[in-house]
Amino acid sequence: MLFLCTGNSARSILAEAILNDPAIGRGRFFGVSAGSDPRGTVNPFALELLREEGLSTAGLRSKSWEEFGGPAAPRLDFVFTMCGEAAGETCPIWPGHPATAHWGLPDPAAVEGGDEATRRAFREAYAVIRRRIARFADLPLDTLDAAALEARLTEIGRS
Repeated sequence: MLFLCTGNSARSILAEAILNDPAIGRGRFFGVSAGSDPRGTVNPFALELLREEGLSTAGLRSKSWEEFGGPAAPRLDFVFTMCGEAAGETCPIWPGHPATAHWGLPDPAAVEGGDEATRRAFREAYAVIRRRIARFADLPLDTLDAAALEARLTEIGRS
């Protein structure tokens, strides 16, 4: 599963770490994240929050979506855009023709008002992403046809 955001420093990083938590992904899923214009570093507020939540930050890095769009890239089953900019961009052709959906939410790194306001925004984004991923992980994927799956993924992104 690939989570996309323009900068790949906050929302998509949170989603990658949440999905890869055995309590959420249950070993059934593996998540990665990327950006169309990666910042090159992971937002320190994202790392702080993930550590507070007891999630691994090992291996998290801001990277380009080009790593996942070429012929040597891993096969993707799902691609989720996390921000409006990524949703509106022309994405590469993903190997495996994955199901896609837009799971956008406001950028917590763009919040003004100091560190506490930023931490609060990150906690709110984390809660939404965790809830969406938990709903996704509970889907009966082996019984949903393509249209039903797309509808459920879209519904989750609106929650």
